[in-house]
Amino acid sequence: MPSASSVVYYLTHPGELRSIIQWKTWHNAVHERDETKETENQKKCFHYLNKTSRSFAAVIQELHPELLMPVCLFYLILRGLDTIEDDTSISAKKKEPTLRNFYTYLELDGWNYTENRPEEKDRDLLVNFDCVVREFKQQKQEYRDIIADITKRMGNGMADYCLNAEFNEKGVDTIRDYDMYCYYVAGLVGEGLTSMFVESKFGNPALLDRPHLQVSMGLFLQKTNIIRDIKEDFEDNRRFWPREIWSNHVDNFSDLLKPENREIALNCSSEMVLNALDHADECLFYLAGLREQSVFNFCAIPQSMAIATLALCFRNPKMFERNVKITKGEACQLMLESTQNLQVVCDVFKKYTRIIRRKNVPQDPNFLKISIACGKIEQFIESIFPSANVKEIVAKGELQRKLGLGAVAPKKDDKKDDAQWWDSLYLFLMVMGLIVVVFGSMTLTAWALGARFDLIFKDLMPSNWGQLKQEFVSHDGPRITSSPVAHQEL
Repeated sequence: MPSASSVVYYLTHPGELRSIIQWKTWHNAVHERDETKETENQKKCFHYLNKTSRSFAAVIQELHPELLMPVCLFYLILRGLDTIEDDTSISAKKKEPTLRNFYTYLELDGWNYTENRPEEKDRDLLVNFDCVVREFKQQKQEYRDIIADITKRMGNGMADYCLNAEFNEKGVDTIRDYDMYCYYVAGLVGEGLTSMFVESKFGNPALLDRPHLQVSMGLFLQKTNIIRDIKEDFEDNRRFWPREIWSNHVDNFSDLLKPENREIALNCSSEMVLNALDHADECLFYLAGLREQSVFNFCAIPQSMAIATLALCFRNPKMFERNVKITKGEACQLMLESTQNLQVVCDVFKKYTRIIRRKNVPQDPNFLKISIACGKIEQFIESIFPSANVKEIVAKGELQRKLGLGAVAPKKDDKKDDAQWWDSLYLFLMVMGLIVVVFGSMTLTAWALGARFDLIFKDLMPSNWGQLKQEFVSHDGPRITSSPVAHQEL
């Protein structure tokens, strides 16, 4: 049951309500997961996927069958690794070897982990990790090798940070350290997924020759989350904003959260956003190398969410008071747009880049740099999709030549011209349905209170029309006159 505040919000934001309805009713997955062909163990894996992921579960389950299970397992394995790394109740001495050896446990039948604290949110996944191990051993060797390699490298990276006393006490120091941390927890994920995309023939092999594009996909998402979660991380005694940035604005990191320093904190967050924007154009570059629609959707949706979240956080004082998120209606609109093609995703990036530019203020020390960063993104988009002749460029296949990658993920657009007509029809039917419901409710209420509809229906029967007419012209009813005055009045 939606809350009263949600009802009020969507009544005042009908466009977002419309996006939710469109996504729920019109979205057709490129591939649908067929549970009838799954084993009980596979169903168990998807159960934990839905339980541990709020963002990726849906898009993973719409992937091509070739990648459905490998990517699901890849996510669960890294989630398990991250759950151990996140648990502050586990000592560094005990955590370090577990993180380094985690990739070897993928080959141990029946392995699980029970040493997380009871309140750790994804503890149940590790307690029942044997189902993941069992399914991992059923996958193609190529995918197993990719997943094990990324898990090994990520586990070692996490262990290094786990043993770093200065990191544990003071957080991230330099921008270089910040990039390295984001690489270990997210950039490696981009490398692993890219290898699987190429292995399945759904990604252009040229992507492997551009590792910076793969890494940027992960770093853009991770840095956006770090910017947004400053309040939550601070309360958990975590500091991921690099000292090299925040020390330009305050003496102590905690000063950023003080209300009297709000303007200073906004300038600091602007510098963090500026750092993240450096990856935006490379994310779009990467998307151009994907050859299968479900893979394109899987990669494009999180990137669109990220640029929208950056725009929301940019110079937003509320992010220092609570965890801010884009609304469900806006998220549905982004998903609708991100499951089309690269041109539409570029339009999304352009839209939110311009929002950032409009919110930019001259008083910000990074005002000029932010304007340049936004201009760089728009310039990149203009270079592959010139606004004057987009259709001609696409028709001639010039995008591949410009980027030196594969074709843009295809998406049939045959419904686009009819979209507005169907939207209007659908909304009209909704309004009519609402009227019927309201009228029916009022009628039912009147009947419950004693209204005699049977007498009304009896009077309206054709057999009674003569009697009604006689009563109408009787002395008790209105008189009909043919006087000239009456005609003039009428």
